[in-house]
Amino acid sequence: MPETGPLTRSMDKQFEKLFAMMAEMKAGQEEMRVAQAGLEQKMEVGQEEMRSGQEEMRFGQERLEKELRSGQEEMKSQIQAHIESQVEEIKIHVDGCIGKIEEEVQCVKLKIEEVESEVQRKIEGVEEKVLEKIGNLERRINELEERPNYFPASQEFMSSRRTVKPLTFDGQTSWTVFKTQFDVVSSKMDGRIFESQSTCGIAPRISGGGSSRNSI
Repeated sequence: MPETGPLTRSMDKQFEKLFAMMAEMKAGQEEMRVAQAGLEQKMEVGQEEMRSGQEEMRFGQERLEKELRSGQEEMKSQIQAHIESQVEEIKIHVDGCIGKIEEEVQCVKLKIEEVESEVQRKIEGVEEKVLEKIGNLERRINELEERPNYFPASQEFMSSRRTVKPLTFDGQTSWTVFKTQFDVVSSKMDGRIFESQSTCGIAPRISGGGSSRNSI
C-alpha cells in the first residue's frame, strides 16, 4: 500500500468535514421538511376547525334570526289580539251607552208628549171657558140693549166693547201670564157690564139674583 503524504491526509480530513457538514445539512433539511409538513397539517386542521366554526356561526345566526322572526310574529299576534279585544270592549261599552241614551231620549219624548197632551187639554178647557164667558157677556149685553128702559151706553164702553177680542193661547206665552191676562179682561168686562146695568137702573135686580162673576 503506498504511503500517503501530508497533503493527502489533509485533504481527506477536509473531505470528511465536508461530508459531515453535508450530512448535517441533509438532516436539517429533513427536520425542516418534517416540521413544515407538521405545520401544514396543523394549518389544515386549524383551517378545518375555522371552517367548522364559521359554519356553526352561520347556523347559529340563522337559528337566531328564525327565533327572532318567530318572536316578532308572536308579539305581533299578541298585540293584534289585545287591540282587537280592547276595540271590542270599547264597542260594547259604546253600544251600551247608545242604548241608554236612546232609552232616555224615548222617555223624554214620552214625557214631552204627555206634557203636550196635558197642555193641549188645558188650552182646550180654557178656550171653552173663555168662549162660554164671552158668550154669556155678549148675551147679557144684548139683553140690556133690548130692554124698554135701555139707555145707550157711553162711547167709552162701546169703544172698549168693540176692541175686546177673545183671548187665544198660542202655546208660547207663559201659562201664568195668559191666565192673568184672561182674569184682567174678564174683570174689566164684568165691571163695564155692571156700569152699564147701573146706568140702566137694573143693577139691583141683577145683583139680587147673584154676582155676575159667580154666575159665569
